[in-house]
Amino acid sequence: MSTATISEPISGLKLYQQRARKALPLLVRQAEAGNTIYYSELAAELGMPNPRNLNFVLGSIGQTLENLSKAWKAPIPPIQCVVVNRATGLPGEGIGWFLVKKEDFVALPREQQEAVVSAHLERIFAYPFWAKVLSSLSLVPSPALITKVEMPNFGGSGEGPEHKKLKEYVAKHPELVGLQPTATPGRTEDPLLSGDSLDVSFCQGRRWIAVEVKSRISKQLDVQRGLFQCVKYRAVMKAQTRALGTNLHVRAVLILGGNFPKGLLPLKNMLGVEVIDRVVAQ
Repeated sequence: MSTATISEPISGLKLYQQRARKALPLLVRQAEAGNTIYYSELAAELGMPNPRNLNFVLGSIGQTLENLSKAWKAPIPPIQCVVVNRATGLPGEGIGWFLVKKEDFVALPREQQEAVVSAHLERIFAYPFWAKVLSSLSLVPSPALITKVEMPNFGGSGEGPEHKKLKEYVAKHPELVGLQPTATPGRTEDPLLSGDSLDVSFCQGRRWIAVEVKSRISKQLDVQRGLFQCVKYRAVMKAQTRALGTNLHVRAVLILGGNFPKGLLPLKNMLGVEVIDRVVAQ
């Protein structure tokens, strides 16, 4: 049997039920932000060493929402859909039990799987009663991710040598962002129509990838700013491709020379920003 059908609702003492109670507010956070989250990232937030164990956690959440739907006599979207596989961009196989019921989700062609999940994600992101769901289960929403607003200092003498070295290294290594090593090197300080400039910009086929670079000496506040810059660039790039009629697939990636601060993991997940850290310019 699927773990989705074996798992019990979250009001219990089993470890996966305790984790489910911690996980559901995080999924609500993602749903309200309109972003999916990778299994590995959710596991990291929950302090779970093995993301595979999320199957029981998500199954428990699914069973809970099914029961709540029956009690309310109103459908609640399967919020587990926001947790996706990094390689496929799709939820795990067990989600099919909550999506198609009479069909085997795994047996569907990939295009149909994507269509089914996409339709449910739209419902999940638009659902207005997630706060009510949490309240009815005696769960509190995920806390604010930034409790003290500190504006970065934009002064200084410009780009430092560490940042410039890493930026030029990244531009020469397209494989860092998943392109072939033989792909055209990236352009540095590539201007956008908004007046912003991308640290590094890669174009290959119909893919356009922006990279925001932070050196190993960047402080946590600067890394935080980099996360928000990626959100901004992603939005501007999408708007620019539509305005120019190119309709490219865009990504915005934050590359760090140092370690990604653990304290920023929830913010990164909520914003849906891709981060690659510990990149050493050689």
